[in-house]
Amino acid sequence: MRRVSTDNGPWKMFDTTRSRAIEARALAAHVPGALMQRAGTAAARLAMAVAPHAREVTVLVGPGNNGGDGLVAATVLHGAGKTVRVHLVASPTARPLDAEAALQRARAAGLQIDSGPPGAPLGREDLIVDALLGLGATRAMQGELAAAVHWSGRQPARCLAIDLPSGLHGETGQPTGAAVIRADHTLCLLTLKPGLFTAAGRDHAGQAWLDTLGIEPTGEDVEAAAAVVPSLESLRSPWALRRHASHKGSFGDVAVVGGDLGMTGAAWLASQAALAAGAGRVYCCPLDADAPLLTPWHPELMGRHRWWLSPPATLRSATVVCGCGGGSAVAAALPPLLSHAQRLVLDADALNAVAADVMLASLLKTRARRGLSTVLTPHPLEAARLLGCSAAQVQADRLAAARQIAETFGCVVVLKGSGSVIAGPLGPPVINLTGNALLATAGTGDVLAGWIGGTWASAPLPARDATMSATVSSVWLHGHAADEVLQHRPGTVALRASDLIELMRSSLSG
Repeated sequence: MRRVSTDNGPWKMFDTTRSRAIEARALAAHVPGALMQRAGTAAARLAMAVAPHAREVTVLVGPGNNGGDGLVAATVLHGAGKTVRVHLVASPTARPLDAEAALQRARAAGLQIDSGPPGAPLGREDLIVDALLGLGATRAMQGELAAAVHWSGRQPARCLAIDLPSGLHGETGQPTGAAVIRADHTLCLLTLKPGLFTAAGRDHAGQAWLDTLGIEPTGEDVEAAAAVVPSLESLRSPWALRRHASHKGSFGDVAVVGGDLGMTGAAWLASQAALAAGAGRVYCCPLDADAPLLTPWHPELMGRHRWWLSPPATLRSATVVCGCGGGSAVAAALPPLLSHAQRLVLDADALNAVAADVMLASLLKTRARRGLSTVLTPHPLEAARLLGCSAAQVQADRLAAARQIAETFGCVVVLKGSGSVIAGPLGPPVINLTGNALLATAGTGDVLAGWIGGTWASAPLPARDATMSATVSSVWLHGHAADEVLQHRPGTVALRASDLIELMRSSLSG
């Protein structure tokens, strides 16, 4: 059993169909009940680890094999001397054979087994084990199942979910209805499910754990992974170590085009981030023609008016970050940048301009065919505009939305939000496991766009090879810096974007 985090990756995640196939092969290779015994024992071990002082353990048992896993866990916990109460919720007329055998063993062991959802309250030291539904639940829970979930939500006790928090879709991370378990820990069995780590998944799953039950995916399974989490070693900037005989020209130029009237701060934030990320030189190119070209707080940044009208060779020579605070003025700057910039990060209003203009969208789509590389960094509403749908539809399946944008425009896409998804035209998407609500402040998206630009510019690799690496490592560091604040200053409620830059720089050097 392993705790799931970026620190001990890489990790592969599998959709419901592939998880079912892995489960079917494992069941066929073992005697009846063997895997359920392993799964329930693993859940009991984790329960004792996360709630060693629990006075009472309440196990919510559903009608299927997930309920069977819970029954095995209850029996093991009872044998270890714990006070265990089992509630058979929405009992079927006939349980699966392995689950029925687990129920008979639980009764023979002398467990207290009641029918229907519980009613008595629990204390803070107690534990709830959610074994209601598990993998594959796609419909809203009603009746006794919903009542058991709502009872769980009213308890101060901690909650351990087996395989998936009941009511959470394993692929999308979206609730299947109003009743959803909110767990403190989730023990995934056999495979990791991507829905635990994006959309509402992180709020409902708590800390994820994986026990493969001794069954490892085949090479074919690995190739079919729905999403991945890379290793920590690959996330720390792969080009952080620099040769002694270097100069500022060795690490590339970044030009930040943005900052319309009243929004020039966004462009300066992105520029500061690009420099802190490692770019050799950074030019801030405000769209507001009257904006000053120098910030006294960062005199190392150079200002340029109308830089986007430079000769094509100049546009090709820099990594361009476009859109931060761009307003409506950014649309006029986009045609030359889309046509000539070798490396282009599009954020915020640049994305809105592309979504609103067929000509700009066409220029974006042709970039990959012309050997030009692009990174898009939309939040859900910007992604919805690019796809011509609603933000709710994007959030309903974030992995699919990110893949669709990447395939449509031939670029790398960062679909921001809880569990940011990074997708490219090839290979499975990456789900980022770092970050928290401290990033929900103005300017943090500008910092991310600038940091991607600075990391990308300083890459010694060809643009095609460096695009995904620079993007994934930047997204990870962006969230990691916020996690560090929450860990060391738990009372913090917000994070200023300008402070975030220094925190990322410190994390990178540390």
